Amino acid sequence: MIRAILAASLLMAGPAAAQTQTEARTAKPTILAIFAHPDDELVVAPALADAAGDGVRVKVVYATRGDAGPGVSDFEKGAELAAAREQEARCASGALGLDDPIFLDYGDGTLWQQAQSLEGAQSPLEAELRALIAKHDPVTIITWGPDGGYGHADHRMVHALVAEIVQGMTLGEGAPQLLYPGIPDGSLPPVPELQRWATIAPELLSVNAKYDDAELARAARAVQCHVTQFHAASRAQLASVFDQSIWQGAVHFRRAFGRKD
Repeated sequence: MIRAILAASLLMAGPAAAQTQTEARTAKPTILAIFAHPDDELVVAPALADAAGDGVRVKVVYATRGDAGPGVSDFEKGAELAAAREQEARCASGALGLDDPIFLDYGDGTLWQQAQSLEGAQSPLEAELRALIAKHDPVTIITWGPDGGYGHADHRMVHALVAEIVQGMTLGEGAPQLLYPGIPDGSLPPVPELQRWATIAPELLSVNAKYDDAELARAARAVQCHVTQFHAASRAQLASVFDQSIWQGAVHFRRAFGRKD
């Protein structure tokens, strides 16, 4: 997977820019996966595990700690739930072999408020994301597409802010490539909870991140971390269902911005 991602990223630049980017990032390239909630990373889990296994520094950034999503747990909404879900996210990153995640601590379900700031041009979340991207200088950023997976407002806001930031960078001169995970049309399994998920024409999913059995097993272990969000039976089956129906050996992405190869 990482070979495809790095190659695609370098193709975005001209020869001189590509050489500079290669020299700067060869030692330890970074991928940022920017999501709204703990457990969002599961949609691309085998791809993240593969990248980390290839020696890439992979960090997941969560805009919230999931304080309003009790899932299947007995937690009330609030700080205790947020603390539990933070530990689940750390567990998942460990299972996938990733760096420790970053939590920005905005309220779960409140990210629509970050569309703008009354005091200035940037919302606080936008400013924090800009600073993180500048600090980590990622070769690739992975985030939700415009559909937000299944229309979740928090997902869509993270998408909008990340896309705005990356499109404002000088594309082709060391800027990260931006990738959105996608579900190919016709690949949704017959699971009622998944029927509201958006699908996309397969020809638009031009980056296909292959994974092996070991990386799929890491993804399955990451699912097991999220005990507040899924019943035991769902945790046991989720990675396998995605593997057999949606992924089929590769996590699928589309590029946010077109380019001339």
